[in-house]
Amino acid sequence: MNTLAQNHHSQITCPNCQGHEILEIPRGTSQHLYRCPSCSTILKPKSGDCCVFCSFGSVDCSSSEQNLAA
Repeated sequence: MNTLAQNHHSQITCPNCQGHEILEIPRGTSQHLYRCPSCSTILKPKSGDCCVFCSFGSVDCSSSEQNLAA
């Protein structure tokens, strides 16, 4: 299993500059906005996705055991 998934973390990658950051997937809530630390672009979920992890993350929130249990 992916180490990021085991720790409930996901690497968010900015589609604008390809900058990335590893963040903890929040428990019991969705993250709807994310500001890229490299270029300051504000990321919002793509149509049909519930959060920025599902749109831009290496691990989406639905694959996180903590969110399934919440």
